[in-house]
Amino acid sequence: MKTPLKTLLTVLTGMALLNTPISLGAEPGSPTNGFAFESRDGAIAISYGGQRVADYVYRDERIPRPYFANLCAPGGTQVTRNHPPVAGQDPTDHDVLHPGVWLAFADVSGQDSWRNLAAIKHELFTDPPAVREGRLTFATESRMQTTNSLALCTLLSRITLSARPAGYLLIWEATFVATEQDIAFGDQEEMGLGVRVATPIIEKNGGRIITSTGEKTAKATWGKSFDWCDYSGVIADRRAGVTLMPDPANFRPSWFHNRDYGLMGPLNRITAKVDSPPRDDRSRPDPHRCLIHRPRHLPARHRGPHRRAPSCCWNPQRHHRRQTRHP
Repeated sequence: MKTPLKTLLTVLTGMALLNTPISLGAEPGSPTNGFAFESRDGAIAISYGGQRVADYVYRDERIPRPYFANLCAPGGTQVTRNHPPVAGQDPTDHDVLHPGVWLAFADVSGQDSWRNLAAIKHELFTDPPAVREGRLTFATESRMQTTNSLALCTLLSRITLSARPAGYLLIWEATFVATEQDIAFGDQEEMGLGVRVATPIIEKNGGRIITSTGEKTAKATWGKSFDWCDYSGVIADRRAGVTLMPDPANFRPSWFHNRDYGLMGPLNRITAKVDSPPRDDRSRPDPHRCLIHRPRHLPARHRGPHRRAPSCCWNPQRHHRRQTRHP
């Protein structure tokens, strides 16, 4: 039995990636015009127009799965929590579980990569980082393992990062291949894409969660399905944040796992089985898009430490349809 499951992560805003092999080298061309990247030990540092965008980390001794860290919006406003968290400035809970933006699953045939009990080990870049037609792209192959380091299945990821009017769009497409044995995806809350937003914009600090149906707050949106969900707040008199948009073509709607301390994520609700050996059977998790939107200046009357930004400063509904298309 083959069940198609696809995962796309879309991020609109400035980004820089950590952790790439040194042998990859740097993107040729002017770093002040468009995307560029720099190889580091186990990471890739990504920039746009000379400004930091994000860190993509694929090898970390403390976190045994790939992730994006320290994502920034155009202009340099950081919209995910500092990684590692800064004591006295950030909550330090879940420091190795919530590094920024990640893809992990608490139950794949009983194995838990969400809590780092089972590793997703980067093996190689099947398509090295490159800038093509103005977009940064690369592809990787990772080995999902059991808690005792045995092979579970293969995870193929393709990353595409593009600049859009509202920010930077990141698509993370993941394909699971049952190479060792049948694999089954459980159905629980820690399954799929996760985002930990920057401390200044969490709901506890006055940040706002709003969905495609107009529902607000983490409590009112937890465990429900929406076309999109936006988490934003005010940093330096500008509203900035992240919008997650599950693909409308998913075979089942995605649940949202939202918390007032800054966690947001659509749950895949996969509950599927992939047989081995693979024929053309590749299982792709549901497409998700994460929009890290360009900060919006606030009118003077809304500025100040105790003033909330008006909702008109960012309208996720206006951007939803155009951003759910591939770049």
